[in-house]
Amino acid sequence: MNNRLKALLTTVALALAAACAAPQQQSTVNTATSNTANGNAAAQATPQMSGADHGNMNHGAMDHANMRSSPNAASQPYDLQFLDTMIAHHQGAVDMARPAETKAQHAELKEMARNIIRDQEREIAQMKQWREQWYAGKPASVNMEMPGMMDSMRGMDMNRMNAASGNEFDLMFLDMMTPHHQGAVVMAREALTKAEHPEIKRLAQQIIDAQEREIAQMKGWKQAWGAK
Repeated sequence: MNNRLKALLTTVALALAAACAAPQQQSTVNTATSNTANGNAAAQATPQMSGADHGNMNHGAMDHANMRSSPNAASQPYDLQFLDTMIAHHQGAVDMARPAETKAQHAELKEMARNIIRDQEREIAQMKQWREQWYAGKPASVNMEMPGMMDSMRGMDMNRMNAASGNEFDLMFLDMMTPHHQGAVVMAREALTKAEHPEIKRLAQQIIDAQEREIAQMKGWKQAWGAK
């Protein structure tokens, strides 16, 4: 075989190898792009708390006191705003209640903390189910401007509460959870007149009944334990 023929065969072999490799590389790029797009879509469809630092708080809690509204939240349907905002609000109560399960000095406060976690996690699951059923794929719509939302979050300082102990912890918990509950009641009262779905109106009434009862309990405890 002369040198010219050898060179020609080598060139053909290299060309064939490159042609075989190209589709595989393109497939890899397309797959990566598809995965990224799917991940972004999933993130947009899940309620997100814009500006919340998911790693700063003890017990994995979010920085509720510094939460901001989702982009263009106020332009979304009211029911979607209510679901996303109340989910975030309920999560704040759960995050506060978790340390109280073990750190609270008073047994009755530990029991309330367990009840808050049980009831509000159940309601969070229900609201997420409705969101998926009614608003699948819609962007996050947490609206901090909904009546009651901003005021109920202002007093939350999980780091300070978790640093406390004994009766001081219990009183601090009452001082934070009472206005937090009051904010939920304000939000729920508005939903009684503004919500389109009867399911949300029923949930709103349940929130009002349960949290007004707990507010009354906490106010009584604050008066009794604050005198110690």
